[in-house]
Amino acid sequence: MGRTFRGVTRTLGDLGVTDQKDWLRHRTTCGRTVLLSTAASSPFWNRLSCLLVALLVANQAVAQPSASRSANEDASKSLQSCFQVPEAWRNSYGEYKSLLIFEDGTRVTAADQWPRRRAEILASWERLLGKWPPLITEPEVEILESIRRENFIQHRIRFAWTPNEKTTGYLLVPDGDGRRPAVITVYYEPETAIGKGKPYRDFALQLARRGFVTLSLGTTEATAAKTYALYYPSIDHAEVAPLSMLGYAAANAWHVLASRPEVDETRIGIVGHSFGGKWAMFASCLFDKFACAAWSDPGIVFDESRPSVNYWEPWYLGYHRPPWRERGVITEENPARGLYPKLTAMGHDLHELHALMAPRPFLVSGGSEDPPQRWQALNRTIEVNRILGATDRVAMSNRPQHGPNEASNELIYQFFERFLK
Repeated sequence: MGRTFRGVTRTLGDLGVTDQKDWLRHRTTCGRTVLLSTAASSPFWNRLSCLLVALLVANQAVAQPSASRSANEDASKSLQSCFQVPEAWRNSYGEYKSLLIFEDGTRVTAADQWPRRRAEILASWERLLGKWPPLITEPEVEILESIRRENFIQHRIRFAWTPNEKTTGYLLVPDGDGRRPAVITVYYEPETAIGKGKPYRDFALQLARRGFVTLSLGTTEATAAKTYALYYPSIDHAEVAPLSMLGYAAANAWHVLASRPEVDETRIGIVGHSFGGKWAMFASCLFDKFACAAWSDPGIVFDESRPSVNYWEPWYLGYHRPPWRERGVITEENPARGLYPKLTAMGHDLHELHALMAPRPFLVSGGSEDPPQRWQALNRTIEVNRILGATDRVAMSNRPQHGPNEASNELIYQFFERFLK
């Protein structure tokens, strides 16, 4: 019996097959079974092998795209649903103040007025957080080691990310030509994101597999010392809130990526989980050259009922000179110190920073610290985007646990593919 494939019919008789005595073994290559013969050098067996391989490859090309397309479509639909505010939280703002009111009490009513209002918000936060040192726009990058992994080269690099401190991270450059999108990943140390840590925190590795240039960074030394963040000019006399300095370091890392010939500087994003989520949020909000961002369960607003939404700690927004307050929730015996209690007393909250993203897109990958109720804060940025005529710029997914999982991470990757590729 012949088999028709894309209009071509072949039979074993066409190739003169009369018995099976020469077929002795088989092997699997790239997931496909290829039949081999001891007479592989004969024209007959060459023709047969080529035909079978062609049929198997082409058959997979026909059979799999529909399944692949279906999976991609499902993921795309799932991501799209993240931009839809659940009915329970639609037009609900809680106690989060509108960001469309100028300091003089007038209201933003047109898109061309937003840059002035945005400048007010940014200047207000810069006064509170402390002014960044000049950015390091022409970085000197030292490559310490380069190894081949899968479809990319992994470089271990060192560069200055503050005026007085260098860091070591991992630059993953996938095979290919031309300028490509890139993503910075931030965490307690840089090894986790390249696949050498807890599961489902390997953002740099997974994105590199998908063709993104990635740069994995972390505060290795500070984490070992349990001071976690960056302190400028020193931990004894920090002039910038430590969480803001982390944002500054990420902005300098943006310049490292932008200087690479493989990277399109208009398509650089940032992602982080928990501590890294706070870091990614402040970096992307305060530095507008990040094209988009994904924040995994950082606690996107102040919430003193959640011990992990601990912006009051000295390494975030509660810096004070050592010795530091005892780590933990705020109590009468162990009050918050530094900038944090001033921010809350003045009525500030982090939704003000979120609005600095508009109209750049961002995804909140919410877990236990960022439940659906956070839409009340996010609705204020949606309100800003509405004035700008921008839709589908604010997204949130939700899971019960703090830790990311395969499904929540897939949405992150789909998000970057949608907005950076």
